[in-house]
Amino acid sequence: MPAAATTKRVPPDPWAPIRSPMPITQSDHPCNQLTDPRLLVVVDARHEQQDLAYDAAMSHHATLRQPAATAGNIPRNVVLLGLVSLLTDISSEMLYPLVPVFLTAVLGAPMAAVGLIEGLAEATANILKIYSGWWSDRTGKRKPFVVGGYGLSALSKPLLALASSWPLVLVLRVADRTGKGLRSSARDALIADYTTEAQRGRAFGLHRAMDSLGAVAGPLIALYFMSRLGEDAESYRTIFRWAFVPAVLGVLILFAVRERPFTARYRQPSLDWKVFPREFRIFVLINLVFAIGNSSDAFLILRAKELFSSAGNTMATVILAYVLYNLTYALGSYPAGILADRIGPRRVFAGGLVLFALVYLGFAVNHDPHLIWPLFALYGFYTAFTDGVGKAYASQLIAAEQRATGLGVLNMTAGMGNLGASVAAGLLWQRLGFHAPFIYGAVMALAAVGLFVTLTRRGAVAC
Repeated sequence: MPAAATTKRVPPDPWAPIRSPMPITQSDHPCNQLTDPRLLVVVDARHEQQDLAYDAAMSHHATLRQPAATAGNIPRNVVLLGLVSLLTDISSEMLYPLVPVFLTAVLGAPMAAVGLIEGLAEATANILKIYSGWWSDRTGKRKPFVVGGYGLSALSKPLLALASSWPLVLVLRVADRTGKGLRSSARDALIADYTTEAQRGRAFGLHRAMDSLGAVAGPLIALYFMSRLGEDAESYRTIFRWAFVPAVLGVLILFAVRERPFTARYRQPSLDWKVFPREFRIFVLINLVFAIGNSSDAFLILRAKELFSSAGNTMATVILAYVLYNLTYALGSYPAGILADRIGPRRVFAGGLVLFALVYLGFAVNHDPHLIWPLFALYGFYTAFTDGVGKAYASQLIAAEQRATGLGVLNMTAGMGNLGASVAAGLLWQRLGFHAPFIYGAVMALAAVGLFVTLTRRGAVAC
């Protein structure tokens, strides 16, 4: 009697429904009215999660392996990029509170020049973000832009020690911010690429918190040097040279960051304004209204120095007030991200704009140096409520294959607004007094809040 035939049991393929999802017609999609039908990416939340799950499973057999999650489901890449930002901000913030005073007290630059330098520097960074973001989307790579941007910024910092006139400071500040423009959109997109929508507010909040901790340490290091060296011109130049060290360490850490290039489902992005969803376009325009009144923080520092000097305080007191701002920013960033995940980034961002208006009104009317401390602390909470949260909100309004480009558009328009705001602030201060730029900024922030509440809607998703 022949042996009974054995049947080999084949386990079911758990990814079969993912490889062959049920099609969704364009007419059925809830966002079909918001974008050009030819460019609409038809992906609902269920299919996006399926794509993420499938990629995670396949990465076990591929060379592009997703890093293990750490820090409460925060991916390893986010933590490493946070460390890079921490070190880079130590370097940058060793300089930032000193540069406005170096310009006015050491180099004799007028207030309008301060506005031009800081406005043009930040505008350069933000305008470049759209092109670097688009290029990153087109090539399917993030890391080269991140490494190149951080490297250029690191090289520009010690050269400030050679400046003998404010035009050279302008060139070097623009070079530093060019590096920021090259890296920022690609870095933010890299963070978004490695997080789900539910994690995104927390991930950006963690990154902002580590960035801000560096911003606390940097001024404290500068304060240490000033206490040892004094406040003469050579002391400033020595601090500028030492700022190169943490910047280089940050660049070295970048080589441990892994990149996840795009798969075939990513489409080549377009710079056409109409390809972005309506909700994203509205947010960009509202952010531009706010940016038109959001001048450089250098004016807050210079006003604080005026008040503290009138009370007999030194530059060290100004630096400590700036440290308080960065400390509240650092402590508030991660909780703000968690709050955004729970109640939505829309509400948190609007609340941050209200805080900005209150701070600027306070600087416009205040003559008491003691009130500088709570104003700087409140300003830190404004930044925590808007910086990382705003990026998280923008990220959920645009599809993944255009994320870097979209964040670049957001940053570019903000940079253009900041340039106009800073130049206007310098001229207003020179002609009308210190109170004029702060009143102007508060009015524009409140106008942005009104537009944000009336024109945006809850529950907006990427289309």
